[in-house]
Amino acid sequence: MLKAAKRVVVSLGALLLVAMAGVLALRAYRQHRTTQAIAIHSLNGVDEGMYVKIGGIDQWIQIRGQDRSNPVLLCLHGGPGASWLRLTTLFLPWEKEFTVVQWEQRGTGKTLETTGSSVASSMSVDRIVEDGIEVAELLRTHLHKDKIVLLGFSWGSLLGIHMAKQRPDLFYAYVGTGQISNMPKSQRISYDYALDRARAANDAKSVNALMSIGPPPFDNKEKIDLFFQVLEKYECESDRNIPKGALFAPNLSLWDLYNWEKGVFQVPTFRIYHEMLSADAASLGTDFQIPVYFFQGELDERASTSLAKEYFVQINAPHKEFVLVEGAGHFAVWTMPDRFLQELVLRVRPRAMKM
Repeated sequence: MLKAAKRVVVSLGALLLVAMAGVLALRAYRQHRTTQAIAIHSLNGVDEGMYVKIGGIDQWIQIRGQDRSNPVLLCLHGGPGASWLRLTTLFLPWEKEFTVVQWEQRGTGKTLETTGSSVASSMSVDRIVEDGIEVAELLRTHLHKDKIVLLGFSWGSLLGIHMAKQRPDLFYAYVGTGQISNMPKSQRISYDYALDRARAANDAKSVNALMSIGPPPFDNKEKIDLFFQVLEKYECESDRNIPKGALFAPNLSLWDLYNWEKGVFQVPTFRIYHEMLSADAASLGTDFQIPVYFFQGELDERASTSLAKEYFVQINAPHKEFVLVEGAGHFAVWTMPDRFLQELVLRVRPRAMKM
């Protein structure tokens, strides 16, 4: 009997190893095919991934584009910790119109690999804003540009507002999406929305979860995590279909994927979430020296679109435009990248090409 059981265990182990080998082989094949598909062959193109010394630590940036003469677009990812590097293929059409820069911020992905989790103690809005300004200065020098375009998403939109106000000399324009405005008010709207939807769906588990943590502000990260788990269930259909495929991303090892997960779910502290969720962008002042664009999902339940519009109305800038992305939610830049690119090319790119 014992021998038979051992044979079963060995057989199952062998099958598991074969299955894992098959998945890894498929991953390697898919990565190879994708790497070939996204290769940049144009004579004036750029395809670089490298560590640069930013804020006293090595931080990872990826620079891709079909033509170095195009405007440079620096993407500030959300999270904290949710790098866009795994979505490189999603932005291939963008690379015909812009030189697209993905920066893995402090505590994120490949940057996290160089520091370990101890970097969490240095993570704050002010510190990462300083890092972002250093990245922008480096890009101007490295790519021989007078200025660049700044795109901030969600958490990155808070950083972007700070950067645009502190160093307008670095940027042609600021583009915000999933734009943070008054987060205390936005959180209350989101909480009421999620609770109403859960009740309407007779989702007792979610109702009990929300009632157990109470309305915001939340006083620990566990409550924040639980709130977003419930909210995610009731976001618009578009947001529930955000792109997948990180396993086959051509520029990421399995170790990179582990560090991406770690940077999203483990490293960010309550302190940095509290900074984000208590932010009121208008309190920084509403005067900007550069053009400001908000491309906001119509159905954004994480960063209230109505509050973003209220904030936008208060802004004084040389030029400003508010674009409502119909049918999209918080993740409009991911779920409708072609529409998003159309707006960038129509409204923002000409401004960067003129100057």
